[in-house]
Amino acid sequence: MTSAFKSPQDLTVPAAWYALQPLWRGGEEIVQRGLPHHQLAPMWQMLLLGDGSPTRCLQLLTGEPTEVDVLDMSLIDQASVDQELDSAPDSIHVVPNPWIRRQVWLRTASGQRLAYATSWWEASHVDEYLQNRSLPIWASLSRLRTELYRDVQGVEFGHSTPLELAFGQRGPFWGRHYLFWHHGRPITLIYEVFSPYLTKYLGPMQLEVS
Repeated sequence: MTSAFKSPQDLTVPAAWYALQPLWRGGEEIVQRGLPHHQLAPMWQMLLLGDGSPTRCLQLLTGEPTEVDVLDMSLIDQASVDQELDSAPDSIHVVPNPWIRRQVWLRTASGQRLAYATSWWEASHVDEYLQNRSLPIWASLSRLRTELYRDVQGVEFGHSTPLELAFGQRGPFWGRHYLFWHHGRPITLIYEVFSPYLTKYLGPMQLEVS
């Protein structure tokens, strides 16, 4: 896939996005409690279940700026979700529709892909929060001094052939989805999948039980 910037009048036909085919899923209770270390190692739990900025974490891990390749921005309406054409997580329903769905790769400045992210934004406010759409969300909102609460809704482990090809890594992969809240209202739903390449910095995804 190549980067694509589209004007509002072009945002008519939703492109496919890369949801995992889950082998396992956990909801908010699992997120709060955490997972056994033989299922997900502590360092990976800090990345997946914590409420910090993933782009900032990736930058600190790799020592390189985290950059974004925008793949697609599509208009998604309620009918698309109701007909399961979009397959967004159920949390999408707390974000006012219609939505602009944004797909990106998160990578190092030298080009190593580290994560894939899809986000759904209230269409009438997307320009307010993403004034420069080529920046990572964390960088955009930091420039605006936007106070946010990252509300992790769920975590999952699953397969994706497109992501195997894009990351150059074998699955299955770990992913999560969360809401961003600002002034008591949800402004976006974000779905992220992380590359196993990060074992270089975080260590193995699971710990062996002796």
